[in-house]
Amino acid sequence: MSEERCDKCGKPPAICVCDRVVSLPTKVRVLVLRHPQEDDAILGTAPLLAASLPSCEVRTGLSWASLAHALDREDADPTRWAVVYPTKLDASVSPEARERPVLVLDRKGRERAEDAPPLEGIVVLDGTWSQAKALWWRNPWLLKLARVVLRPREPSIYGRARKEPRREYVSTLEAVADVLPALGEPESTRDQLRRLMRTMVQRHRDQQPR
Repeated sequence: MSEERCDKCGKPPAICVCDRVVSLPTKVRVLVLRHPQEDDAILGTAPLLAASLPSCEVRTGLSWASLAHALDREDADPTRWAVVYPTKLDASVSPEARERPVLVLDRKGRERAEDAPPLEGIVVLDGTWSQAKALWWRNPWLLKLARVVLRPREPSIYGRARKEPRREYVSTLEAVADVLPALGEPESTRDQLRRLMRTMVQRHRDQQPR
């Protein structure tokens, strides 16, 4: 595959999907912390999120001093943000809640109170599972955020193109696509993001030797 890359998404022209991008404004902000070694991944999905969601910001690095530092906003309120990351559920979480595709918890693993202020944004760690763990441990301020735990509705769109260690581990785009409707965004936003990723993966498959 050619080393030439698209100026916008950084992907080879053969799998670039910039022609299919649709702007999807959301009230919920998305902060993607991308591991440096994920930056050149051909099938990485962070560029698709950045192109589709005006409220999405991607930061590449290993550590930031705080949420405010990562967002470059002094007024960032950690109590209004959640991080999408596997976490141990508190014993108080009901069996019904444990079955939800998207479970929003407080930072101690308990169900977030219904009268809690709405979340302003979510943080997603972008990289392989080992890279995501490295980002988690290098940024202790993430422990101050609420948690979002996923039980994906469907297996990853990657299929055989990029294996995930467990069924509940999906791409960054798929995780965000699942979380946004649970936080009040339209289901159509999820559908459009997943459609964009399916197009990218299919174009990648089309380039592989038979």
